[in-house]
Amino acid sequence: MSASSTIPSAGPPRGRGSALLLVALAYALATAGAWWALSLTSGASTLVAVLAADVAATLLVFGFSRAFGNSSFYDPYWSVAPAAIALYLHLSANLTEGVAVRKWLALSVVLFWGARLTLNWLRSWPGLSHEDWRYVTMRAQFGRAYWPISLLGIHLFPTACTFAGCLPLFAIMTSARPVGALDLLGAGVALAGGVIEAIADEQLRSFRGRSEGGAVCDVGLWRTSRHPNYFGECTFWLGLWIMGAAAAPSQAWYSSAGVLTIVALFVFYSIPVAERRALQRRPEFAQQIARVSALIPWPRRD
Repeated sequence: MSASSTIPSAGPPRGRGSALLLVALAYALATAGAWWALSLTSGASTLVAVLAADVAATLLVFGFSRAFGNSSFYDPYWSVAPAAIALYLHLSANLTEGVAVRKWLALSVVLFWGARLTLNWLRSWPGLSHEDWRYVTMRAQFGRAYWPISLLGIHLFPTACTFAGCLPLFAIMTSARPVGALDLLGAGVALAGGVIEAIADEQLRSFRGRSEGGAVCDVGLWRTSRHPNYFGECTFWLGLWIMGAAAAPSQAWYSSAGVLTIVALFVFYSIPVAERRALQRRPEFAQQIARVSALIPWPRRD
């Protein structure tokens, strides 16, 4: 969902094919590390065990980021980890726990979202000769302190955000409450979020393919929101939280931490940082800010 900036080549050849193999190796080892962490925490609660596995996998991915000097090793983790958590909870839950329809509904929605977002990353990622422009900016800003900041801010913090966003899954996969209208509403909202995000990404890709470099995307959903892909992402997590609230109303208060944190991340960090860069590169983007809603699709102020 973000642009990339070229960084100097270092280390082994960084063609797209070899880079994908390195990323695949990183995530295979991260999966093995997660299973190892799960085995070490077998006596703990499921929530603690999954959190330990999530952190272990993140640390192994960070090892590759550090070894190859490119924090974009972590980029697909955002979409891969929630899908892995949902699948693990679905498969590991006692077969007598939970309601099958609710469990399959949640798993299907999360897998659709995760697969679509990962595919979007695959289509747009040029390889390890490139790194997300935000990381490049941070590297220049923080110098020798960059890698500790990368560990905490680029790797562990997003992992914490997505883990918090997945909290509703722990209730969804074990709740014995009958499936009702609120479950279906939540699934519909989450699915709609994924579809909105997919449409926005395709519209942006198509626009960039036929327009001159530097033009401001102002077509389709982008005419009513400056960041419709971010809106779709927030909507997905809101839908997942609604499903969790339907499964376990008493837990809705603390499971809301995930969607609230993710929305705050986009509103207070991702959007401001992206728009500052857009204004530096395209001063005419100020007109878009004046006319178009930042996040929620809304009629233009033409």
